[in-house]
Amino acid sequence: MMTTKPSRNGHLPINGLSLYHEVNGELGRSKTPPLLLIPGAFMATDSMKSWVSAFASERAVIVFDQQGHGRTPDTSRKMSYEQFADDAAALLRALKVQRADVMGYSQGGGVALQLALRHPALVNKLVSLSATYRRDGWYPSVLEGIESLNATAFAGTPVEKAFREHTPDATAFDAYLEKMKVLSIDDQNISDAQMRSISAKTMVIVGDADGVKPEHALAMFKLRGGGDEEAAASGMLQKVPAARLVILAATSHIGISGESAVLVPMVSAFLDDVMPATPDLF
Repeated sequence: MMTTKPSRNGHLPINGLSLYHEVNGELGRSKTPPLLLIPGAFMATDSMKSWVSAFASERAVIVFDQQGHGRTPDTSRKMSYEQFADDAAALLRALKVQRADVMGYSQGGGVALQLALRHPALVNKLVSLSATYRRDGWYPSVLEGIESLNATAFAGTPVEKAFREHTPDATAFDAYLEKMKVLSIDDQNISDAQMRSISAKTMVIVGDADGVKPEHALAMFKLRGGGDEEAAASGMLQKVPAARLVILAATSHIGISGESAVLVPMVSAFLDDVMPATPDLF
């Protein structure tokens, strides 16, 4: 897939950060809301290139590096999903975006949920890709793996290289890793009532070999208004679904990040409120 070059990029002063962002396409030129993409833990804007390219032909796409990620240097500021969501909201406001569709992968999906909770007026549609709304949504082995992470695991990786470009101090990278481990292991704790209260229509996507338990994805789907007894009775959808659920076969947590070719048409149909076609069988 061809990659697109951002029409604008750079750093903005956001909540004490020098936050790096990219905009693909022209904001405010279309009635279609822009799409805000939020990368996963340790990942930067570059990790979303295939997604940006696939979406950018239809809508403006904004992507940014979270605190300590990619080109956004870490600070002494505490990390939390709530804080990262507030950063995303401040970025949208700085870009003069009144309302956006929001899609987040893994940690970014958790941030997207918090953005929809904390800043509902900014979020039009919500896509949670391989994310949880609370800690017990992960298999225990995921959290155990995070707990064992150290600087050696990141030696020579793009994560370490990007960090050292703006912050060469080795102790700063170690401190960043420890903060990220606490953020990931503690996760967030969104209640069922809070999940029900989100105003944005929601699409939940996971793999069947994901770090996210399938029953957790199903619970999220139900809490967001998923399930249609009228369609069950007639065998046909009569209206655009309130929520959508996708579970990809033979797909892992990392694997799903490479499935843009499969998922972008489904996500685009959701964002555009396209009514799924029903074949004429009888």
